Amino acid sequence: MSSPTSAVAARPDGPAIDAARLRAGLRRARRTIDRHAAALTRLDAVLGDGDHGDNLAIGFRAVDELLDELPPTTPPGELLRAVGHRLVGAVGGASGPLYGTACIEAGFRAGSAATIDLSLLAAMLDAAAAGLARRGRCAIGDKTMLDTLGPTADAFGAAIRAGADGADAQRRALAAARAGMRATRPLVARRGLALRLGPRSAGHLDPGAVSCYLLLAALAER
Repeated sequence: MSSPTSAVAARPDGPAIDAARLRAGLRRARRTIDRHAAALTRLDAVLGDGDHGDNLAIGFRAVDELLDELPPTTPPGELLRAVGHRLVGAVGGASGPLYGTACIEAGFRAGSAATIDLSLLAAMLDAAAAGLARRGRCAIGDKTMLDTLGPTADAFGAAIRAGADGADAQRRALAAARAGMRATRPLVARRGLALRLGPRSAGHLDPGAVSCYLLLAALAER
């Protein structure tokens, strides 16, 4: 994996991502998690402790409150770092620190840039995936959210290096995210609470991989 931004894809027909566009994506993420919270919790009841959707809903409501608190002119990198810290503090279980770290690392990579172009976004996705892997001590194939985020970062970066435009890069990245999520079904968990199930963890989608795909799709939505 090349070395989860938080995973926000540029609008294929618009300018680079600015603070307003990032905020709109984060608002969509909250609504998406609210809609799918019950399904995520049902998935987690099989492999984890049955609270993944509920915890994420709490976390993204806290992010919504944060967006109301911060000035609209807050640069994207600073905004992502603040979102990351809020998720770490608000979300129970492992998903808060993991998603929070991904956002913080992406925000650091964005620096003080007022807008995020495609090349910078590719670097932010790499930084987010690397931070998540480090914090979770996981690799692709361990049946975690990295199985979604890692391929997304790789596909987006490869598309940009190959000269793809924003629309094509986004399409490839989301296709990789979907494939990575679905690939967790036959895997035996090697991290998290699902580890205790051993071979019985196979045959089920990882809830973190599913929530990661949902967030990516929401953030990338036009």
